[in-house]
Amino acid sequence: MSSIISKDLEDGSRICDPLCSVDDLSSQEFEANYQPKTDLLKAIVILASAFAGAVAINHSWVAANQDIAMALVFSIGYAGIIFEESLAFNKSGVALLMAVSLWVIRSIGAPSTDIAVTELTRSSAEVSEIVFFLLGAMTVVEIVDAHQGFKLVTDNITTRNPRVLLWVVGFVTFILSSILDNLTTTIIMVSLLRKLVPPSEYRKLLGAVVVIAANAGGAWTPIGDVTTTMLWIHGQISTLQTMKGLFIPCVLSLAVPLALMSLTSEVNGADRKSANVLASDQMAPRGQLVFFVGVGALVFVPVFKAVTGLPPYMGMLLGLGVLWILTDAIHYGNSGRQSLKVPQALSRIDSQGILFFLGILLSVGSLEAAGVLRELANYLDAHFPNIELIASAIGVVSAIIDNVPLVAATMGMYDLTSFPRDSEFWQLVAFCAGTGGSMLIIGSAAGVAYMGMEKVDFFWYLRKVSGFALIGYTTGILTYLAVRNLHSSLLTSLPHIPFLSS
Repeated sequence: MSSIISKDLEDGSRICDPLCSVDDLSSQEFEANYQPKTDLLKAIVILASAFAGAVAINHSWVAANQDIAMALVFSIGYAGIIFEESLAFNKSGVALLMAVSLWVIRSIGAPSTDIAVTELTRSSAEVSEIVFFLLGAMTVVEIVDAHQGFKLVTDNITTRNPRVLLWVVGFVTFILSSILDNLTTTIIMVSLLRKLVPPSEYRKLLGAVVVIAANAGGAWTPIGDVTTTMLWIHGQISTLQTMKGLFIPCVLSLAVPLALMSLTSEVNGADRKSANVLASDQMAPRGQLVFFVGVGALVFVPVFKAVTGLPPYMGMLLGLGVLWILTDAIHYGNSGRQSLKVPQALSRIDSQGILFFLGILLSVGSLEAAGVLRELANYLDAHFPNIELIASAIGVVSAIIDNVPLVAATMGMYDLTSFPRDSEFWQLVAFCAGTGGSMLIIGSAAGVAYMGMEKVDFFWYLRKVSGFALIGYTTGILTYLAVRNLHSSLLTSLPHIPFLSS
């Protein structure tokens, strides 16, 4: 996301400041940890695995046992992503290999290759919308960041009390995510944290708060999360009823983890007098204009969708185009401002993160095309007849795989005759699918973006954050059920009160 800023040390090693890009850090880690013998062994393992896969594909059992083969490949790829640090394999490459392998298996197991190609075309169209949206959002944020536009926000966050800052970051993220999508909000807020807090365990914890708050804030509005948007467009939920029913549970699903995190050693041991990392930086020429136009472009996306009916990524590309022309105009003829223009911003965004997102979504699309996700939904229906348990289980599973296909499969299993519009089931699905992804760092788009931008380890998040997110998730579900039951009880009892019966 940010510009590459590194320094040479006396011993020849290099360090990066908080704004060093992910790609630059990865290359430095590679240089420091390069071991020829180990790499040779890994190369042999990769070649052996590729040979074994090629042999397995030629066997007829793959066609007869497609689901098992796909589940096995997905499990191996998922393990490779989880143990990225130990294996020293970049998760983007693992995700792309996994996606291609799954679709090869699908082409073998499908009734015909044409059917598999049609499914791949449909899945690629859906994935490309998200990738284009991600590309546009990251570029817009990078342009604003290059102009130091976020200083308008960071300069107004004056507190250096770690506990207060924890709550401020959490609820600012919560509000932004209800208007923007949770992915864009995460990109913005993590960029802000780099300006406010130097690299530390405390900053990692603040980034985790951003993930929890972004998912919670996106769950209670139809435009805040892609799953609630799906349910809203298809008529399972309505705007006002969803906002009224899910606002309090979403607030508590954030407030409870914040209260518990406030008691941790990372927060209590943080430096209260840490200076602003970029306090000496000055806002670039026309920085305020670029900030307001950039943020306006992000906020305008749901309005564009509502007015035109076109996908959100079209609105994002429109905003990027406007910002591109604007920056070309205001910096015309000044060769010293090339870094403030869009071409330079495109070279600084996290391209490997985008490819990782592409691989994950294509992998999940193959599982959806093969019916594996539908089988999972049917299994939940058979073994968990209670609708609250089904919705809660969907949220837990969404922490492992993408929540969009899960919600799509749920919508296919149950129609409006089974559960009418704004019923308890659909609102619980919206809440659980939106907030359940916070329990694992790779369980949501917000977590994936945070993982790529801050190089956070999977197991660090599991140890330090997952428990808090699970408690908040459970609190939100219990709160929703309690409020819903209280409302039903009042509607039932009020007509029996004598002076209210009329």
